Amino acid sequence: MMMILALSALASAAQADPADDIARLGWMAGSWIHEQDGVVTRETWLAPLGGVMAGAAQTNAPGKRPFVSHYKITPEPAGATLTAYLPGQPPTPFVLVPGKDGEAVFENKAHDFPQRVVFRRCDDGLCARTEGVIGGRLQSEAWRYRRAP
Repeated sequence: MMMILALSALASAAQADPADDIARLGWMAGSWIHEQDGVVTRETWLAPLGGVMAGAAQTNAPGKRPFVSHYKITPEPAGATLTAYLPGQPPTPFVLVPGKDGEAVFENKAHDFPQRVVFRRCDDGLCARTEGVIGGRLQSEAWRYRRAP
């Protein structure tokens, strides 16, 4: 009987509540900016509230139309899920995988690109990376954000 109770407690602990996982992502909250080669990318994340986070990003490149995208992180049956809303594409979900504090890795292995969206604390900023396999080769794009003024 004691063994069954212990196993049950371990199983419950292993099944984290997705809303609790989202609450632990509060370090992502804020307005961030990345500037490189004349391209300005801004990303803003609202702090977790009621088990949900919302975000938006805008990229301005010289001679190109601004690119705007929206995001939400919500508790779903599969776990905490980042859903990306990009122009001309259907909403794309990425599920949070277990990891270390100060890092959030979201995966959707069935998506064309990216298959992973990664956020991590880096010094006093926010680092973001998208990665996936295209034509059998790992491809990625990375941003090192600082707090926006």
